[in-house]
Amino acid sequence: MKTAPRLLLGMALATGIALALINREHLDASALTAWVEAAGPVGPLLFIGLYAIATVLFLPGSLLTLAGGALFGPLWGSLWNLTGATIGAVLAFLVARYLAGDWVQARAGGLLKRLIQGVEAEGWRFVAFTRLVPVFPFNLLNYALGLTRIPFLPYLLATASGMLPGAIAYTWLGYAGREAAGGGEGLIQKGLVALALLAALAFLPRLVARLRQAPMVDGGRSENSHDRG
Repeated sequence: MKTAPRLLLGMALATGIALALINREHLDASALTAWVEAAGPVGPLLFIGLYAIATVLFLPGSLLTLAGGALFGPLWGSLWNLTGATIGAVLAFLVARYLAGDWVQARAGGLLKRLIQGVEAEGWRFVAFTRLVPVFPFNLLNYALGLTRIPFLPYLLATASGMLPGAIAYTWLGYAGREAAGGGEGLIQKGLVALALLAALAFLPRLVARLRQAPMVDGGRSENSHDRG
């Protein structure tokens, strides 16, 4: 592949990420909610697109996940959140593979080398595990996995399945928050469900780590956060 298209794409991506990070403090959940609601029937498509773009640009997905729960409820909100996050993760994966996959493979070191070795040893299982366990920041992981040799389809399936528990838990949290703010019925039950889902999400990585035959990463000692954004 020619160098010029890669260079242009890399410059455009770097500029977009820089602008997004500079203005991230101006993100307004209420304005986002009003914008999506005003879109009417195409609101879910708009939300999914915004979520995907935010993922590529290293913006915090947690804000969007909570907003998805408040906007669309626990069922559709989980689906739209997962779809947006997965599309964003796929785009970042493909961009990284196109821009620098071969070059980085030959020069990888440190945590990236560890990631590459884990993928080579366990394939899609390693990818699913890193989605569940707080080993790498979510947005950075999307790009880093594009620098490995994992095939696209296993990456896609492992990413979606690994993110599903978190999408459900945080979507429900956003939904419960909206119900609490609006004085809806059954607030105690909905709050308890949200707490139970978050507790299960916190316990799930340890359970999965114990079930793995040859763990490559100790999620319990990780110092990174598992922020979906």
